[in-house]
Amino acid sequence: MQNKLVFFTYPSCTSCRKTKAWLSEKGVSYEERHLFKNPPTVDELLEIVKKTNNGLEEILSTRSQMFKNLDVDIEELKLSQLLDLLSKEPRLLKRPILTDGENIVIGYDKPALEQHFAS
Repeated sequence: MQNKLVFFTYPSCTSCRKTKAWLSEKGVSYEERHLFKNPPTVDELLEIVKKTNNGLEEILSTRSQMFKNLDVDIEELKLSQLLDLLSKEPRLLKRPILTDGENIVIGYDKPALEQHFAS
């Protein structure tokens, strides 16, 4: 793996803790970024979305309270507006998000972790 693995995480998130334990167990090195203190930039989010299979649907946390409380129709937003919103309100993102620039894993997905990030 040529690129550095970036792990967007939130410490109290169960899926994040499971993923972190898996990474530690496998000896995978990564750069940890607190999702709320150091959220992905609009450019980083665009790169993340490009790596997904289902676009924004794959990274948007539609079950979150923050999403349910939104007073905007995301279907009405341009991509740039939505990415800006996600960068400013990272609680709208599923977590964790792991990317090495080539691959992406959203949530605790052990088979995907094994496929993309195991040595």
